[in-house]
Amino acid sequence: MQLAGKVLIAMPGMGDPRFARSVVLVCAHSEDSAMGLIVNKPAEELTFTGLLDHLGIKGGTAREIRVHFGGPVERGRGFVLHSPDWRGEETTMEVPGGFRLTGTIDILEALARGNGPERALFALGYAGWGPGQVEDEILRNDWLIADAGPDLVFRAADPDKWTLALKGLGIDPITLSPAAGRA
Repeated sequence: MQLAGKVLIAMPGMGDPRFARSVVLVCAHSEDSAMGLIVNKPAEELTFTGLLDHLGIKGGTAREIRVHFGGPVERGRGFVLHSPDWRGEETTMEVPGGFRLTGTIDILEALARGNGPERALFALGYAGWGPGQVEDEILRNDWLIADAGPDLVFRAADPDKWTLALKGLGIDPITLSPAAGRA
């Protein structure tokens, strides 16, 4: 099962509160590991322009981009998930589904100047899994898997993404139970 470019939707019984009602875009997946970004948990205390100021990046024409809690791993490391209309010098990773991921300062400088990708989401930290871990969590019913679309990731309001992702699978969130079972 290839998960890169898919979203993982946390089930109501998710045991880890950091992932409760989260939608995670899986950016990379192999038999050795998986890496993704939570795309619906804003970092309320941070703004993109404030972050640029903190990093000493000048530009003055930066648009406000949502800053998110990307996951519990390396929370001080930043990533820009963006549309495919911008590419850094060998620093940008293709993510299936029409996304790119850049984790270097060149994209922040481009965005500060008013350049860069049309759509972007900034995340601090990431979600990471070791060999077979995400597959085990899926089998344990911690996650549902769905296609990721740019509108869900970039345009939908953060509080609505979980419900919209479920509805995209034809699931009404009210019908989900926090207890998993096997038939």
